[in-house]
Amino acid sequence: MEVANRIVAEILEGVKERIKPGIETRELDELAEEMCRQRRVKPAFKGYRGYPRSLCVSVNEEVVHGIPGPRCIKAGDVVSLDFGVKYEGFYGDAAITVGVGEVGAKAQALIATTEESLYAGIAQVKAGGRLSDISHAVQTVVEGAGLGVIREFVGHGIGRSLHEDPQIANFGPPGRGPALQAGMTFAIEPMTSLGSWKVRILQDGWTAITQDGSCAAHFEHSVALTENGVLILSRL
Repeated sequence: MEVANRIVAEILEGVKERIKPGIETRELDELAEEMCRQRRVKPAFKGYRGYPRSLCVSVNEEVVHGIPGPRCIKAGDVVSLDFGVKYEGFYGDAAITVGVGEVGAKAQALIATTEESLYAGIAQVKAGGRLSDISHAVQTVVEGAGLGVIREFVGHGIGRSLHEDPQIANFGPPGRGPALQAGMTFAIEPMTSLGSWKVRILQDGWTAITQDGSCAAHFEHSVALTENGVLILSRL
């Protein structure tokens, strides 16, 4: 899983470096696929429950699962990249959000707060804690900054399958759910918006957008709880 997630982090960084005004989202997907071929790993998302691409590219009001295509990225856009691979039977999964060129102050704050909430959640991954401690930490940071925390999508266990139990909501009271112990592996992924937390799915059956059209952000790391604390697997 450490190798799989390091590959995910490297590919996300490579795709991030290629984002610029005028590039089409499908070009980013093609780059991610090519980098998988170079590393001889399988893209985790392609074909998963019928998803047609290797990379998820969600722009502005798109929260998650944006399907790459002819959409051109523009200066000022907020772009979320979600990606995973399978390596020797184990999965890696991570997501980042970037601003393209000069983005507004509110969008900058949205990106920074969402990333901050991810690390607040990760900080709660410790032996003796409870699963919902992660959820509560994320919600506290997001709503404390006056942002909406998306409730319809969740983090998850990860390992020999891309999505395993338990589901990890990004909201809720602390002290609930399974006790955390060494050996557990999770993908923690807060999704946020500048407005309402409510979303709807487009006709493609995948792309989730904010109902009010507000800008969204998404960050994700796969982590492992070890005897010595939490290890962030998908960080370069």
